[in-house]
Amino acid sequence: MRQVVQPLAGGPVRVLDVPRPVPAPTEVLVRTLASVLSPGTESAVTALARSGLVAKARARPDLARQVVRRARADGVAAAVGAVRSRLAGDIPLGYSAAGEVIEVGAAVTGIRPGQVVATAGAGKANHAEYQAVPGLLCAVVPDGVPPGDAAFATLAAIPLHALRLAGVGPGSKVVVIGLGLIGQLAARLAMAAGCDVAGIDPAGHARDAARGSGVLALEESGEATTQRVLAWSRGRGADAVLVCAATPSADPVARAPGLCRDRASVVIVGDVGLRLDRAPFYARELSLLFARSYGPGRHEPSYEQWGVDYPPGQVRWTEGRNLEAVLDLLAVGRLAVADLVTHRFPIEDAARAYELIERRSEPYLAISLSYPGPPAAPPARPAPAAPAAPPPAAEAALPAARRAAGHGPIRAPGVGWIGAGSFSGQTLLPAFRAARLTSLVAVASASGLSARCFAERHGFTAAVSGAGAVIDHPEVDVVVVATPHDSHAELTARALAAGRHVWCEKPLALSADGVDSVEAAWRASGRQLMIGFNRRWSPAVLAAARALAGVPGPRYVTYRVAAGPVPAGHWYHDRRQGGRLLGEVCHFVDTAQALAGEPVAQIRAVLGGDDRDGHGVPGADAAVCVRFAAGSLAVICYGSARLRDGKERVEVMAGPHALVIDDFRSARLDGRVLWRGRRDKGHRAQAAAFAAAISGGAALPTADMIATMRATIAAADSGVRGD
Repeated sequence: MRQVVQPLAGGPVRVLDVPRPVPAPTEVLVRTLASVLSPGTESAVTALARSGLVAKARARPDLARQVVRRARADGVAAAVGAVRSRLAGDIPLGYSAAGEVIEVGAAVTGIRPGQVVATAGAGKANHAEYQAVPGLLCAVVPDGVPPGDAAFATLAAIPLHALRLAGVGPGSKVVVIGLGLIGQLAARLAMAAGCDVAGIDPAGHARDAARGSGVLALEESGEATTQRVLAWSRGRGADAVLVCAATPSADPVARAPGLCRDRASVVIVGDVGLRLDRAPFYARELSLLFARSYGPGRHEPSYEQWGVDYPPGQVRWTEGRNLEAVLDLLAVGRLAVADLVTHRFPIEDAARAYELIERRSEPYLAISLSYPGPPAAPPARPAPAAPAAPPPAAEAALPAARRAAGHGPIRAPGVGWIGAGSFSGQTLLPAFRAARLTSLVAVASASGLSARCFAERHGFTAAVSGAGAVIDHPEVDVVVVATPHDSHAELTARALAAGRHVWCEKPLALSADGVDSVEAAWRASGRQLMIGFNRRWSPAVLAAARALAGVPGPRYVTYRVAAGPVPAGHWYHDRRQGGRLLGEVCHFVDTAQALAGEPVAQIRAVLGGDDRDGHGVPGADAAVCVRFAAGSLAVICYGSARLRDGKERVEVMAGPHALVIDDFRSARLDGRVLWRGRRDKGHRAQAAAFAAAISGGAALPTADMIATMRATIAAADSGVRGD
């Protein structure tokens, strides 16, 4: 499918051919019929992408701080690599569209295939031939509303939410500062609600468009304009002023108090400067409000990602219900939008639309993109004969010796990748290359766009749509599962059942049932299963294990982890992904097991923290106590503090000896250095062990790693129960 993107590193807008997105259970797959550009928002996105690194750092100081922390921990080269990897990506453009429903996620209600819906959400309702959009950000389009009009629903919901914040109703006097597309929609919605509207804008074409819909359209001329507004409002001033301009200047906001009555509302809708003078706001006791996008639910994971709606008795107008309100106004003719479209482009020419916005070569308001009809069904083909299966014994003994097309020379194992995140590109793929697992066949991701970028950047032969296309690819021998945590068990079991070797990033599963299903599939498959517990392969842990091999008696492991706080909006807050205890503490349980050299016999966790972020995910801070089969003990203290002397420190007492591993930079036994070097958590050595195993080399400790996952799940359960 085609999709419109802005390269993060700069340059012009591009239209790429990318795989179709795959909807999550709370999402809807939509074939796009029309979408509308938001000139202010989208030009801001493209301008930032084309700016230099200093400007980007000023705009996103949180990301700049992450780079500094990465440089301190891993060195400047690693930090530079991370920045380059990030800048190699593309930003999907668009957030207001309409289309036909193709597929509905299992957790979505009220929507069925074949319906036309308006869609919302940056990064979801993209300018693309197909979109995977949260179900609560889809609104069914009433009969008689053309898709081109319905595509305005999200854009119109923005000023609709602002009007609700302003508290205006029939007879209210509303002033709109800035008559671009959002300002035009604000004026029309206010009039549909029975308000009288005056609009102010320096552009003649914008005033003409507003005047044609019944707005008192004024050019900004200082005191003369103020007197016109006062006369229009019977000398009182406006009941509300909506600032819909988009400019770094603070002039539009500074202008608002002079247009207001006493105790009126000023609502900031556009991206404007905010260097305020307190006195005029104080003198009239004005309410200064900020409209957050399309309404309640915006940027709330529980609403947008998890599909948890707010009861209408508690929150009448969510962002989804605002979409419905706009569509209803369109259906009864109280809102018109078609005449706002000044330019139309087919999606393949979308770059021209952005050139128009950038160069301002001619006046514009709404710019619409059109899309081709549904693809023709391919002609039916007879099913190919099934190839003869290779002898099971030979296949199990040397799985990498699969032959292309069933005959010919032995080829290298083909690698398929599910998930296209930063960890895959910055850490895991370099480890695979070092292990000579370099026949990169296919990659898939939920969005499709990230798969295309990942394939281009890392040399995969193809970007494909969905995990199934990777697992079933005839040239894929090895499947890497690097997806969100809640999908690991299902994808791993599927790939093993399909006869693939699997590398699954931790955690293997989020429940005991999930572990059971994967273990059964692994034992039945005769294939290799690696779990991403890399620390047991780190040179520090390997050196420590060798040094302790001859020491009799139990071992006592103290493992301190200063993991740092989880920033707001991080996916670890998503309850579906199991939280930090299941997602990261499993690493440390596995490392402690490797150092103890014994299986886990008993494990308990005590959870700390008070869930201050309100997401209900336990285990941000935890103490885990482990007793091993032969009497060794381990205590893992995992906290959200950030320490200057590194993230992880391991101390092991064994007989008369004391061993210390300092953040995987060194290992010392009784003060004697066993190993020292750059921080190495074992990723490359683990990949080398995996490559050797699939070529018939030494067996992997898969059973031990599965036992680690079971133990961590048991610890999490005990922590939640409090026993």
